Amino acid sequence: MEFHLQQTDLWTSMEEQTKSIDLPQNTAVLPDPIHFPNSPSRPSAASVPAPWAMSPAPPPSTNHQHFVYHCIASLHRPDGNILSIAMTKEFIFAGSESGRIESWKLPECTGVGFIKARSGEVGAMFGSGRMVVSCHGDYRVRIWEVKMGNKRLKAKKISTLPSKRSFLVVRKSSRRLQYHTDCISCLAYNDADKLLYTGSWDSTVKAWKISENRCVDSFVAHEGHVNAILINQEDGCVFTCSSDGSVKIWRRVFGESSHILTMILKFQLSPVNALALSLSSFSSSSSLKPYNFLYSGSSDGLINFWEKESSSSRYNHGGFLQGHHFGVLCLVTVKDLILSGSEDTTIRVWRREEIGNNEFVHSCISVIEGHHGPVRCLAAATEMDNMGNMLVCSGSLDQTFKVWRLKLFAPQLKKEIVEICGNHNPVLSPSWVEKRKLQGDDYYY
Repeated sequence: MEFHLQQTDLWTSMEEQTKSIDLPQNTAVLPDPIHFPNSPSRPSAASVPAPWAMSPAPPPSTNHQHFVYHCIASLHRPDGNILSIAMTKEFIFAGSESGRIESWKLPECTGVGFIKARSGEVGAMFGSGRMVVSCHGDYRVRIWEVKMGNKRLKAKKISTLPSKRSFLVVRKSSRRLQYHTDCISCLAYNDADKLLYTGSWDSTVKAWKISENRCVDSFVAHEGHVNAILINQEDGCVFTCSSDGSVKIWRRVFGESSHILTMILKFQLSPVNALALSLSSFSSSSSLKPYNFLYSGSSDGLINFWEKESSSSRYNHGGFLQGHHFGVLCLVTVKDLILSGSEDTTIRVWRREEIGNNEFVHSCISVIEGHHGPVRCLAAATEMDNMGNMLVCSGSLDQTFKVWRLKLFAPQLKKEIVEICGNHNPVLSPSWVEKRKLQGDDYYY
């Protein structure tokens, strides 16, 4: 069965727009989501909800920017929860407990089919270019080559790690190196060295040479489950986090495949579930000092962050972000924004701002509501439409996958929009947007 993603025309003329959303003063209004129909026919205009919902305004004493957000689609999977999401420049992929990987084509966000691997749940995924890597319930990894063909996704399995053949030829003493013995919970890929990393609930991390279809290193990373893993593509450092409450930094030995532990970051006793890295060549100040922030989400609802020292390459604890009522399960960063998904069913958007002298503050600028279960996974990217939109995908344990479109407005533009439209949710015409851009107003993110 093919599911098509319905997308409303969000940029109709302001002069012709007659429908709007009344905005409560303290809560966000989320329009009913557009669901994937069972037939390829498009819904009637009357069935399309009003497009934008304004996020709750911050306290009057603050001068933060404002988000409007819109759920443009929602897919319900009655056969299992959504466990993983991968996003490339061309596609969005969502993996579920059923072992099925749904796919959508960007930028139209139209359903283009699915990948079905009869190997159990898809617990983690990673996408880069035309390569998609998925982890399955049999504790093995599949690597797919994906492309479009005749308006449908064409997926070709390139390899499986480890291969079935290796069960027969590998020596018993080497099996610990080649095979995970529990669920593979996370993936990361080193672009420069072409190494794929897998983290597992068996407490180990393995490095795979994809070109050789073999594991080149395996090490016990934590005392508990390895819940997340990521790579700093600038220096090759590997970050892992675990149910043992720690975040660890590993470095590959130069000229070898083995990895050594360089630093342990432990600021809380609660299990750490998610990691995200925010990198920039230079900060926005005139000193042009590079910055590097590491974020970790834990089961106590806090997001701790560390800033890397440029001189010693050490990570110093800078504080924590507090707002979620239950555990943080997933994190993703886009420029100076941090998005977090939680067991409390919400997605929070945080902004990091420089206040001078390379000092930064964090604030929550939006709370996105719409899921009815814990938000398990997130993916986000800026859209290439020059309209300031950001596309966010979320998977929840309520068996739904949602696609959101977000826009960030500067305070002065927010005031102007309210003066024109009143206390309603605006729909902006492309000509008006283009006029503001030509005037030099940086209203969009």
